[in-house]
Formats: sequence, structure tokens, C-alpha cells
Amino acid sequence: MLKNLDRSSGSVTRTSFYGLIAAALFMTACSSNRVYDAPRVSAFRGNQLPAPPGMVYIPSGTIFYKSSQDSSDIGKNVSLSAFFIDQTEVTNKQYRQFVNWVADSIAVTDYLNDDQYFLDQPGNNDEDSVLTNENRLIDWKRVKKESPLWQSSNPEIQEKLRPMMTVEAGKRVLNKTLLNYRFSYLKMDGKNNDQYVTDVVGVMPVEDIWSKDFPNAQMSSMDANYFRHESFDYNPVVGVSWKQARAYTDWRGKEIMNELQKNSYLKGYQLTFSLPTEAQWQYAAEGKLDPADTIQKTRLTIDDKKSDKKRLAVNFKQGEGTYSRDGSTFTVPVKSYTPNAFGVYNMAGNVSEWTLDAFSPSAIEFVNDLNPVLLYDADDNASYALKRKVVRGGAWKDNGSMLNSDARNYEQQDESHSYIGFRCVMSAFEMTTPQVKTRKYKDR
Repeated sequence: MLKNLDRSSGSVTRTSFYGLIAAALFMTACSSNRVYDAPRVSAFRGNQLPAPPGMVYIPSGTIFYKSSQDSSDIGKNVSLSAFFIDQTEVTNKQYRQFVNWVADSIAVTDYLNDDQYFLDQPGNNDEDSVLTNENRLIDWKRVKKESPLWQSSNPEIQEKLRPMMTVEAGKRVLNKTLLNYRFSYLKMDGKNNDQYVTDVVGVMPVEDIWSKDFPNAQMSSMDANYFRHESFDYNPVVGVSWKQARAYTDWRGKEIMNELQKNSYLKGYQLTFSLPTEAQWQYAAEGKLDPADTIQKTRLTIDDKKSDKKRLAVNFKQGEGTYSRDGSTFTVPVKSYTPNAFGVYNMAGNVSEWTLDAFSPSAIEFVNDLNPVLLYDADDNASYALKRKVVRGGAWKDNGSMLNSDARNYEQQDESHSYIGFRCVMSAFEMTTPQVKTRKYKDR
């Protein structure tokens, strides 16, 4: 086409044509350069990320990790990436929210049959007509205005929910057998580690666990009041098995991520929520702000400047038959005493805590040196050894030797006790530190 043009017009045309090519190449280069023009790295301003409600940020770090407290010289250094952890053990009040959520779900889905509690309404077409309450979305904003529904003063609701109730010790209470939580997870059993399974877990804690743990002691008052009475709202929940604790973390993870996705600096991130691994638990318990620090032994006392005396600063058993010198005979509210350097309360004493790990005396041989965890999901009918889960931290009934951050024990996944509680962790992303900031090159 260009060959048929006269010289003058062809010259102009050629100039325009090649000018357009040059301009296009320039624009393409500029656009491409933006892809390769990575910004210089600056350090994060601040020493920790803002944490979700009730949690604190734990930066990445290193601990000395060992398999057994009887082999203090055998172990290895392991590194943990950053994570969030609950400031406190999960309280009775927090766990009751979970129980009431499960109860409300069952009430709306199985008993009330009232469209006002659902977001999606069945229509007249064939597709909508097959909607059942089980696969309809509950309008939680509406439900929470009346929650817990089973305690409603509305006579009509009371009558409809009568089948959910039973009588215990002369009181009308929820039927525990109905309160089941269903959730799915990737099963780890050494055989089928790529398959998701659905588990159904009863959520009510064992309320008479005090008398079961201490059969020759007068504990009926604790049985009757500890989980339900408001005076124990901020004490750690107990009587919860490992499976129940894991179900709670699944529920809370969904609840908190829904909130964080609405308006938060964490919006868009896919972050996991679970029980802490025992390595995460130990690292958070040690409170090492300086990576060069050695293992921190738990300080059992603090100096009282007013009285010029030492006072106990951890809830534990001081000696045979001596429980109350620390200020309480049983558990204490979760923000008692002083938090550690990370801002975490009661990692020693009060209650021991479930971790995510399966227990093995030789776990150190199996786990990685980065974010170590030993996962094994045992069936309910599995052997005793396969159902053991790691418990960390001493409790109100333990002596001082159990309070160190590296002390470990175990319990079966379906057992519960009056001295075992738990807290949650959520994955996090690391802050940019001064170590990796961009610097000018110096030939020295």
C-alpha cells in the first residue's frame, strides 16, 4: 500500500506510521516498566500489627523445641512465622456465645419454621420450592436481636421450642444431645491427607466435671454454677474436650473473618483459625522480645512495693493442700496478674491448655524446623495412644514444676477436665523489619 503513494505524501505517511510504532513501543515499555519497577522496602512503622478483638500479634521468632521434659538437653531450634493469639484463655462467657449460636441455629432450622429468621425465601418456581430450612441462609442480624431464642419470654416461641428443652435439678435447660456443631476439615491420618471430612461434635461442656475430677471432695457448688453463673463469666471455660475446642475455633474463625472482611486492614486475606500448635504456644508463653534470649522460666512472684513483700503472681498449687495463697482456690478471671512481654495472660497456671498437636514422645524427630506441628486425626474408636493430644502449661491444681513454658503433657481428644481450657490462634503476615529495608550499596 505504501509503494503506491507519491514521494511527498509517502514521506509524511511513513513518518506518521513509524511515529505511531515508536509511540506504541514507548507506551508499551512504560507500561511494562511499571511491572518491573518494584518499590524500595521500608520498615514497618510500629512494633506490632493491630490485632483482631481479644488477640495480640506475635512476631516471627525462634525457640528451643524438645520432645520431653525429661530430656532437657535433647531438642532443636525451630522457627515460627508471625501469628495472632488470644490474650486470654477462652472464657465461660465467650463459650456460651458458641453454645447459644448452635442452639439458635437448631431453633430456627428445626423448630420455629418462621420465614422472618431467614435471608432467602422460598418462591413459587420449581427451583425455589425445593429449598429446605437446612440449606437456607439464616438472618443472623434478626436472630441476634432475640438471642438466645431458647430463653425468649415470648410464649409462642417458648411453646415451639419446648422439645429442645429438658429439666435438670428442677431447672428448664437445653437438651445437650441436640446441641451439635457440624464442620469440615482436611483429615490428617497418615493415609488420606488430601480428603475433607465432616465431623459432628456436641458442644456443651461437662458441667459436673469438678465432681468427676475430684470424687472425694465437695464440688457440687462448682458443678452447678461455674459455667452458667455470671460471676464466673470471665473465668476460663473448662470441661471442654479437644474436639469441642477445635469446633469452637472453627466457629469463631468464621465469625471473626466475616467481620474482618467488611472493614479491616486484613480484608482480602485468607487467614486460618485454629488451636495453637505446641510450638506456637511455647513461643507465646516465653514472651521473648529479643531472639537472643534463652528460655524464660516462669516468675512465680512479684514484688509488692506497698508491703515490701513478695506476692504470688501465678495461679497454681503451692504445696500439698495449699491452693489459696495465690488469691484463689480454683481458677481466676483470665486477666488476673500481669501479662508477659507479648501481652498474653496466664500462659502459666490457671488452666492447662489444649494444643493442635498429636502427642508423641519423639515428636521432635518428625516435625519440621519451620512452623512445626504433628497432626493426626484419630477416629473415635481408635486406640488410646492414637487419641492423645498435647496439653501445655500448668493449672491451678499443679505444682510449680509444671509451670515452665517447655513442660508438656497429654490427654485424650475426647476427654475433658476441670483444669484444661484453651485459647485460639489466627495466622498472620509478617511485618517488614529494619533488617530487610533497602539500603545504598557501599563497597566496604
